[in-house]
Amino acid sequence: MHSIVLYDGVCGLCNRFVQFILPRDRHAIFRFAPLQSSLAARILARHGADPRDLDTVYVVLNPEQPEECLLARSDAVLFALKQLGGLWKLLALLSGAVPRPIRDWKYRLVARYRYRLFGHYDSCPLPSPETRDRFLDS
Repeated sequence: MHSIVLYDGVCGLCNRFVQFILPRDRHAIFRFAPLQSSLAARILARHGADPRDLDTVYVVLNPEQPEECLLARSDAVLFALKQLGGLWKLLALLSGAVPRPIRDWKYRLVARYRYRLFGHYDSCPLPSPETRDRFLDS
């Protein structure tokens, strides 16, 4: 079963996060969809999350299954890092020792200034031909 990363498709930082995951995801467990997509809107609606809130990255576990679960903010990032294995897993485990309220406070601080710090696109960039099959509803 694949997990889905829902990210702000026009955010420079969010796109870099996706580009960071792609080559390190050796087992291709992640699929990707921009928060601006209809797929993301349907998933977020099932969990009572606002699809207009573009300040959050999500990871959807067990999509379209009864046990579907939505991870948000730092929990989503740490889950993704754990799945990449190696030093990234170790970094995620160490970072996971920090209480969630503190992690999410830091996450929200970066999210608030991400366009200024990392730029943004006028529209969601298209995936490369080599990775296009990993992107859903783009």
